[in-house]
Amino acid sequence: MSTNNQPKTHRGSCHCGVIKYEVVVDASSATRCNCRICQKVNGLGAIVKPEAFTLLEGADRRTTYPNAIGARYFCSACGVHLYGTGNLPELGGEFVGVNVQTLDDLDPSEVAVMYWDGRHDNWHAGPRPQPWPIFSAA
Repeated sequence: MSTNNQPKTHRGSCHCGVIKYEVVVDASSATRCNCRICQKVNGLGAIVKPEAFTLLEGADRRTTYPNAIGARYFCSACGVHLYGTGNLPELGGEFVGVNVQTLDDLDPSEVAVMYWDGRHDNWHAGPRPQPWPIFSAA
């Protein structure tokens, strides 16, 4: 795992390369969420302020999926989930959640993963080091 823990500039893209972005982020740690959409797209997220994210190419090729806190963006050509936007006080207000697995220069196996319990809207509890039970009674 990376021990640098410093934000650096990364380039990211979808599978087909139509959408490209740049983000300044410490990608040595990321989060996984168990809400319905996160579980389906299997994203690995890193949260940054909007000013740390720049869409370089492909704005016209995005497909948007709105949700209760913002929107998620996918490539309309290859379907890859790239990032999402939102506004949650628990996350410091407006944010961009980048799918770390779309960073072109990062090996996800080098990333420490924390877990959000989004299925139960447990955002106030923050991320935790162990995953949630896959089948819970709730």
